[in-house]
Amino acid sequence: MERHSSEIGIVYLVGAGPGDVGLITVKGLNCLQEADVVVYDRLSSPQLLRYMKQGARKIYVGKLPDRHAMKQADINQLLADLAQEGNRVVRLKGGDPCVFGRVGEEAAVLKQHGVPYEIVPGVTSAVAVPAYAGIPVTHRDYASSFCVVTGHENPDKLDEFIAWEQMTQSAGTLLFLMGIGKLRVIAERLMSHGRAADTPVALVRWGTRVEQRTLVGTLATIANEAERARFESPAVIVVGDVVKLREQLAWAEERPLFGKRVLVTRSRSQASELVKPIEQLGGETYEYPVIEMRAPVSLGKQQAIHQAFIHAQQYQWLVLTSVNGVKYWFQHLQEQGQDIRQWANVRIVTVGPKTAEALREYGVQPDVSAAQYSQEGVWDAIRPLISPEERVLLARGDLARPWLKEMLQQHGLLVDEVDLYETVLPEYDDPYLVELLEENAIHLITFTSSSTVTNLIAALERMGVPDPVAKLGGAQVVCIGEITARTARDAGLQVAAVAERSTISSMVDEMCRLSSADKAHIHIQGGC
Repeated sequence: MERHSSEIGIVYLVGAGPGDVGLITVKGLNCLQEADVVVYDRLSSPQLLRYMKQGARKIYVGKLPDRHAMKQADINQLLADLAQEGNRVVRLKGGDPCVFGRVGEEAAVLKQHGVPYEIVPGVTSAVAVPAYAGIPVTHRDYASSFCVVTGHENPDKLDEFIAWEQMTQSAGTLLFLMGIGKLRVIAERLMSHGRAADTPVALVRWGTRVEQRTLVGTLATIANEAERARFESPAVIVVGDVVKLREQLAWAEERPLFGKRVLVTRSRSQASELVKPIEQLGGETYEYPVIEMRAPVSLGKQQAIHQAFIHAQQYQWLVLTSVNGVKYWFQHLQEQGQDIRQWANVRIVTVGPKTAEALREYGVQPDVSAAQYSQEGVWDAIRPLISPEERVLLARGDLARPWLKEMLQQHGLLVDEVDLYETVLPEYDDPYLVELLEENAIHLITFTSSSTVTNLIAALERMGVPDPVAKLGGAQVVCIGEITARTARDAGLQVAAVAERSTISSMVDEMCRLSSADKAHIHIQGGC
């Protein structure tokens, strides 16, 4: 949507859900994708920001329990000001904006300023967080109702704002949001008003996210247990017999990659192939694309491509070494005014199953498909089939190794090579990534090519990180193949695993193996 400063914009007050990016609503996601400005806070997942359109602004107004980054009145005014500048604004709020989200205050100010707005409800943490801990807030055998209460009030005002007597008379589930700091007071009030001391209680911290932790006790014990465990906010307090169901219904923690945050470094256009299985297996992904592909910009490279295409009939072999190579080869084919028939007498070689699959999507079957995703694999596959004096076109990216070209030439073949695409480092810094690395909150780092290794290190250096390799040392490194692993080791990184088959699915298998080993180690250390 084109913006004009003379036109007033609109504000969408969007519930982001409790943390798992998959829990945002379809409408909320659509608003986010179309926003000119996104105003967000601590309780909305930073990963949702990856869906923002290019060029959109993001403004952090997050609050911590002991510090307000921006006063609520200032946030209200900011939203009005941004909309009056003609922006489409999204105010991204954790959970549901209407459940202790102060959406009423923000909407009232917008109304006063004549700013159009919409409230987009979200999945509330009051229900979703217990669900991810295996605790349904209602159950026909335990509770037919539930009550959601804020625990964030001043302790002296708790009695004024909370109807303790009415709550304790109900057999329903009690859910306290923002109440960890008042946990002891809440437990004492409930017991003094009639709730049994042995009533089950669960505390679920950062529910639905990779940091999710659950602590179970009773009204009599939970405050002391929370202090011993140094259990901090944000957390949902669940009081009632439904907590008993956790023992049999806990599911989120059972997923293979639960508790793992995975850094995905491949290009944005290809990231979903890796992101999707990780998230399906319970991991949380953090995308920081360190490579972008583009068609060659230099005249020399463009002319080399043109010459190769107009002399298609002189080649006996065409080698395509990646999915990107296939994509750009067909792009150049179209730009040169050709179609596949002009290459009918050329035998096509692909590297790895994904490259072969990409070629088939264009209706072309490879003549040879190297099983091993490497230049060495290509050589092993075509060596029995080639003859001296045959001409080979190596069509690949600008960072390809010279090994295959040299090997072919040593065996008497005539070799031309063209750079179908160039790999560049995006000009995008991410301070939050640096923060995650400093906190050792990235658990696995994935590298799908040598360029992702070198570019990530270069990007961290550009962001002012003094020793990027040391900063990455707190995470386990998983590489798609031995060539990539060699680049990582040469850079000083410790490689925890290399995919057996040089595929994304094999990388995911290795991540699950590492996660399982970590969980087993923790299990043994705990003496369970």
